[in-house]
Amino acid sequence: MQTLQISIYALAALIFLALVFDFMNGFHDAANAIATVVSTGVLKPQTAVAMAAFFNFIAIFVVGLKVATTIGKGTIDPHVVDHYVIFGALVGAIVWNLITWYYGIPSSSSHALIGGLVGAAVAKAGTGALISGGLIKTVVFIVVAPLLGFVLGSVIMLLVSWVFVRSTPRKIDGWFRRLQLASAAGYSLGHGGNDAQKTMGIIWMLLIASGHVAAGDAAPPTWVIVACYAAISFGTLFGGWRIVKTMGQKITKLKPVGGFCAETGGAITLLMASFWGVPVSTTHTITGAIVGVGSAQRLSAVRWGVAGNIVWAWIFTIPASAFVAAIGWWIGTHIM
Repeated sequence: MQTLQISIYALAALIFLALVFDFMNGFHDAANAIATVVSTGVLKPQTAVAMAAFFNFIAIFVVGLKVATTIGKGTIDPHVVDHYVIFGALVGAIVWNLITWYYGIPSSSSHALIGGLVGAAVAKAGTGALISGGLIKTVVFIVVAPLLGFVLGSVIMLLVSWVFVRSTPRKIDGWFRRLQLASAAGYSLGHGGNDAQKTMGIIWMLLIASGHVAAGDAAPPTWVIVACYAAISFGTLFGGWRIVKTMGQKITKLKPVGGFCAETGGAITLLMASFWGVPVSTTHTITGAIVGVGSAQRLSAVRWGVAGNIVWAWIFTIPASAFVAAIGWWIGTHIM
């Protein structure tokens, strides 16, 4: 693989842009971790955000680096990677995140980044630049992640309903207000562990292409790992309040017991995906879990129109961010 000739200033600028995306990922997806615990009244928004940010960072000690490997080495051909491709990918992901944040649409930052990589790589070298194995795994989990979240959320809800069938609503509410703290922490752990690694993979890819890191290294440099976890944690601290409302109340009305079941189902899904090295969407996962919890109570409890609009955003995320990334790649070739 030929070493990319790039100035240290351009390299630093691209790493900074990647960390901006990572910050926005935390900002955009904070709602996924805290919407249920805020909407059920268990925690005040500021407290919930601080807790989520803390567990985002703690994931550095718990979750491995398989997702970073998938992004860094298993999505597009390393031979086509240059500063223009990375610039285009980041522009595509950031622009799509801003659009969906502005309109309060809980889309996937993860798939926006993958779409950005695809669009920029295809713009440069055609479809032959894509690695089918990693992309197929990612696309399959666009369906699997929310489905698994749905199944786990509904099953946990049914089990809890069966176990506590003789308990009074007031007693159940008191117990699950405390338990929801643990489930929200677990979900934030899964969010940080899976999502921070996506930016990590981008920076790793850039460092390999520029010759600053050996292609055979098993993991990115420690400073990259710490910087990415810190960036997503700071992003979470600022929160995405427009999306909190959609996730916490518009899909279905949640009580603490429902919030606990949704977060637990989502956390299990995210941690399993991180273990398998699959870059999944935290948005897809928690939405599936919330719908599963609502459906377990009664089908009419779910606002299927709102859920359907969210699904359309999922479908458009990869092609839309890929289109913007292709434009970003072209602009990058003229300004960098």
